Amino acid sequence: MSDRPRHTRGDQGPSGPASPEPRKPRRSPGGEGQGARAAIAVFRRHFWAFLTISLLVPCCAWIALQRVTPRYTAVGTLIYEPSDYKARELQSILRTDPTTEAVMASQAEVLQSLKIARRVADRGNLYNNPEFSALARPPGGGGPMGWVRARFGWGEPEAAAAPAYGPSPDAARDATTLAVRDALRAMPVKFSRVLEVSFTATDPLVAAAAVNNAMDIYIKDQFAAKGAAVRRATTWLDERANVLRAEVRRAEDRIAAYRAEHHFSQGMHAGLDAEKISHLNEDLIRARAELAAADARLDAARGKAGAAAQAEIAASVVPLRANLEQLAAQNQARLSRLGAKHPEVEAARQQMDDAKRAVAAEVARVVAATTSERRAAADRVAALERNLAEARRDADAEAKARIPLNALERDAEAARAQLMAVLERIQQTAQQHALETSEAREISLALPPRQPSWPRPVPMLAAAVAAGIALGLLAVQLLHLIDTTLHSGADVRAVARLPCFAMLPELARRDLRNTTIEDYVVRRPLTLFSEQIRAIRAGLWLGVERPRVVAITAARPAEGKSVLALALARSASLSGEKVLLIDCDLRRPSLARRLRADNSAGLSDLLRGKTDLASVLHGDAYGSPGAGMHFIPAGRPSGDAFDLFMGPEMAALLADARREYTLIILDSPPVQAITEARVLGAIADAAILCVRWRDTPRDVVAHSLELLEDASAHVAGIVLTRVDPRTHVRSGYADAEVYHRRYKAYFPEA
Repeated sequence: MSDRPRHTRGDQGPSGPASPEPRKPRRSPGGEGQGARAAIAVFRRHFWAFLTISLLVPCCAWIALQRVTPRYTAVGTLIYEPSDYKARELQSILRTDPTTEAVMASQAEVLQSLKIARRVADRGNLYNNPEFSALARPPGGGGPMGWVRARFGWGEPEAAAAPAYGPSPDAARDATTLAVRDALRAMPVKFSRVLEVSFTATDPLVAAAAVNNAMDIYIKDQFAAKGAAVRRATTWLDERANVLRAEVRRAEDRIAAYRAEHHFSQGMHAGLDAEKISHLNEDLIRARAELAAADARLDAARGKAGAAAQAEIAASVVPLRANLEQLAAQNQARLSRLGAKHPEVEAARQQMDDAKRAVAAEVARVVAATTSERRAAADRVAALERNLAEARRDADAEAKARIPLNALERDAEAARAQLMAVLERIQQTAQQHALETSEAREISLALPPRQPSWPRPVPMLAAAVAAGIALGLLAVQLLHLIDTTLHSGADVRAVARLPCFAMLPELARRDLRNTTIEDYVVRRPLTLFSEQIRAIRAGLWLGVERPRVVAITAARPAEGKSVLALALARSASLSGEKVLLIDCDLRRPSLARRLRADNSAGLSDLLRGKTDLASVLHGDAYGSPGAGMHFIPAGRPSGDAFDLFMGPEMAALLADARREYTLIILDSPPVQAITEARVLGAIADAAILCVRWRDTPRDVVAHSLELLEDASAHVAGIVLTRVDPRTHVRSGYADAEVYHRRYKAYFPEA
């Protein structure tokens, strides 16, 4: 528990010890787990703050949950399936699905609109429900504050004056409608055509009824809207059909008048003209073919044609020519055999002449007949050509006359087509209206919920516990950051680079047990407090040089320096030392009161020369034989204490005391504000700085050490006073081990 001084003292002069050698700071043990151990130590030091906040937040949350009115959310679902009437199956194949996320979101907005909210409020009589209607609530709004507002008339709104532009709106009814709309929610289920409808209220029956009413109103509105749209479409189609009928009738009248004006027969007249021209062309082609055949026969008959033409007249001329050739051959044979004058030859010649005349006559007859046929064919060709030209002229004239007629007929046909389409659409609309259903239908109706949707105690308490733990940890961290006091010997060494001689525990009333704190060390020497006093002595006297004059000072008042000085003096006297305790705190003396001695004359009187040492020296009843403790009270308060301590009288007093006593203890005032403390620290062999555990800030301690160092005082070590053992043992510091219960057997008087 005590740290031995790590320095070697030099020779002491008359005014104090020589300056110590600089101390080397001890390397803090640790490794990878040092940070974790430090964090655990911080947590253990502030465990009660963490526990308080960790329990306070859930408790507050639980109390708030008990005071909150539960709200119930009823949920129902409906599916949105728009029906598109399809006249042809091909349209259903090529049609793209119009139900997109935007459409579903729009339907959700329609479902939670003010229009539906107003009708839900009407159906559910929510205008008389105190949850949604301010007029139905008790005066003041209910609750204790509501009673106060109703009693004293606080917060009552003034009646609004009617506006000049018309009647005043029903503000209460509008507020109820807005409240119902806020409680009504519709959300499309992702990747589906399902709408989820919910309503939140304090009454589960009201919530379920509101959801079912909203879905029913929405579905009926959808069906009514479709019916109205069909009726509007039917009316428009009927009007359009009447207009188209009148147009068709006017077009037919114009066509009839035009036909009568141009003497057009009804029906296929244009087709007959074309057929007539076609027949004339065919007849002309045949007539020209016949004419060509007649020319060929005529050429053949005249001997101008070839073998093909000759073949056409072979039936009549060829036999005659064959007979002529036979007679010529016979005549030639006779002529060669009988001679030219022979009667047979003459007769044969006569036959040949007759045959030639017959051939010539037959050829003339054929030529005449063929010529007649050719003339007839030529006349027929000419007649057909004239008829064809006339028919074409008539057809052209008729075609020109039919152009306006065709335009009239096209207009009439277009009007008839539109009329037929409208009539067909009217029939389809009538069929669709007969078979039409709503685009939405319920999947599941809302049932009254059994469990409230808000507040949800389990998750909210779990969140409160988590928040409490988080806030507790945050509070631990903040307390650690803002805590600048000293908690252990490790903090003392880190801040002051001085040993921590001891950590004096706080002595409560139950620890004293009818013993005063001044007599505690004497009457109960086997306690932890007494052991810590001995640790201070060990820290002072186990060095190379043992200090004779020790100044006990503190950074601030109420640090326990006087108790420490008295306990240290009595502990040394019980060990056989002759001790002199001097109360140097002239402004606020306490030793005379603690030792129940007369303080009318003391140190201040002795230093002024008004009395001698024997008159102010008091004895103590405790101490070993031949030893003991004497003390000098402070005496009357004086404003010249600084001059007294700096004067030769103080040096003479200490010189005489060094010859008579083995230990002189100076109870000095606080060093932070009282200048005499620095003087006493300078004239003493060693000084001990008392620091109150977890109370004195580090900067105050550092400044106090700087003041003592500036005064050339040798601060041997620091003592942490008024330590709470129960708290310190949970801190995790190494020097808290001594407070553990495992050492209880070593301190039987504790």
